[in-house]
Amino acid sequence: MSPHAPSVPAVARHGWPQAVVTALAGLVAMGVPAASGLWAAGAADLPDGAFPRVVAATVVTAVGGAVELSGDAGGPADARAGLTVMPLSVALAGALVTAAGFLRPLRHRAVAGAAELAGWAGRIAVVWLLALLALSLGARQTFAISLGDDTLSDLADVFGISPRVGFTTDVPVTLVFGLLWLAGVLVLALLVSRGAPLPGRLLRFQESVRPAAYAMVALLLACVALGVLVALWVAVTRGRPAETLAVVLLGLPNLVWPAFTIGLGSGWDGRVEGAFGLPMPHVLDEVLRGSGTATLDLGTLVDHDGRVWWWLVVVDVVLVLTAGFVAAARSPARTPPWRHAVRMAVALVLTVLMICLVCRLSAYYGLSLLGIGDLDGVGLSGDLFLRPHLWTALGLAALWGLTGGFLGGLLARPVHRRGEAGTL
Repeated sequence: MSPHAPSVPAVARHGWPQAVVTALAGLVAMGVPAASGLWAAGAADLPDGAFPRVVAATVVTAVGGAVELSGDAGGPADARAGLTVMPLSVALAGALVTAAGFLRPLRHRAVAGAAELAGWAGRIAVVWLLALLALSLGARQTFAISLGDDTLSDLADVFGISPRVGFTTDVPVTLVFGLLWLAGVLVLALLVSRGAPLPGRLLRFQESVRPAAYAMVALLLACVALGVLVALWVAVTRGRPAETLAVVLLGLPNLVWPAFTIGLGSGWDGRVEGAFGLPMPHVLDEVLRGSGTATLDLGTLVDHDGRVWWWLVVVDVVLVLTAGFVAAARSPARTPPWRHAVRMAVALVLTVLMICLVCRLSAYYGLSLLGIGDLDGVGLSGDLFLRPHLWTALGLAALWGLTGGFLGGLLARPVHRRGEAGTL
């Protein structure tokens, strides 16, 4: 028997019971921050016992699932609503726990067969899909909309108007994207973990892929950690701790990861109209709120607050340079700096691409009575969106990655412990 071949007990350590624990632990890890964040946001007061269903819908959207909103005003009225967002704090918690459960039985192994890894991942996927199906079927609810104003309420009564809005889950789409989300988490876990075994034919790629992948995950987690510190400072100095807690538990990466790309020099187009109260720094709300589409970049932010340059650009310089150093320090010493630069550029481009895809945001709502849309400005309609300057972001990520990787390779030379020092 080959010394690297998995033994029967090793394989048994990640059978069906362990797959059930891993999949359910990942979903529980998402459910806890989702429920806590929604509670802090006041969702526990929703009527008709809807809170558990809203929590289920939040978990579904965190794995890329599709929750569809619908409106029905009845009579001579029309209601509409839509929402596209991933609560990334929830997704991140689930990804970390699921990845840890996937890797745990594979520790202390140098090599694992492709069939073994596929079988272990497949067992987790089966349990995952069944649990996600149950969540999707439970994530549906309908609410009555309060018009608030006495005049509007009287008008609604006269015409028999009872506006309602509800949500339901597109189950097939949710299962497909939920499976893709799980596959991405498991593949990334294998790429990032230095101790995770790989099939023999893939071992030659681990020196070029794993250090850069680890550095990118560390960079993203560092952004989140900095965001938590800023949120705690805001909660202490400006009050409103419940709202701040809701942001941290539901969507902190939705703020800090786009901020990272802005610090690289890229931008996002966005608009805020209506009664949306954005869970973000006031300066961002000032830039985005208006009648037209605004560009969110360093220039527009600095116009409102000159400290943004230091907060974003200087922090990005430190983060990218540190990531380049970490990737180089985890690579063989014989690797030349130019190769570190290329690997770092590719890794940072893929990371920024991920940020641009998952941090997009779109939300709208509207209610019209007798064909009148906004009803004298009482705020019965609103529109919110945020989308990246994709190609600019990817180009700048490549430049920053080349620079950070090259400098990181030079800085890491004295700390290498594997092989001989490389040459330029």
